[in-house]
Amino acid sequence: MPPRTCLCGLPAPYQDCCGRLHRGEAAATTAEQLMRSRFSAFGVGDEAYLLRTWHPSARPATIGLDRRVKWVRLEVLETSGGSVVHTEGTVRFRAHYLDRGRSGEMEENSRFVRHEGRWVYAGVA
Repeated sequence: MPPRTCLCGLPAPYQDCCGRLHRGEAAATTAEQLMRSRFSAFGVGDEAYLLRTWHPSARPATIGLDRRVKWVRLEVLETSGGSVVHTEGTVRFRAHYLDRGRSGEMEENSRFVRHEGRWVYAGVA
């Protein structure tokens, strides 16, 4: 069952926020929106969305999400480029999780590019 409030950190219900992107009803208009939706996809276990939004040159065959890890909070620390007029951008973020009850966090500066008109994750910047 999807969460009521979106995991991406924006003050909106999941169904109206990242859920629209996960269901294919909308596409991310910025690199940050894609990054937020990918975080939410990790949180709800939507491996298909994660693979769809990964650049084909670096996309793994599978992800193998660990169900023992619960993604709980996202902080966007910095963005560069990635707007509706850009073709590439970066988003530095901190993701908070629980792994078998133990809290942890990971920080990454992700690179995003437009591929066939849509934002995709291209790896670590």
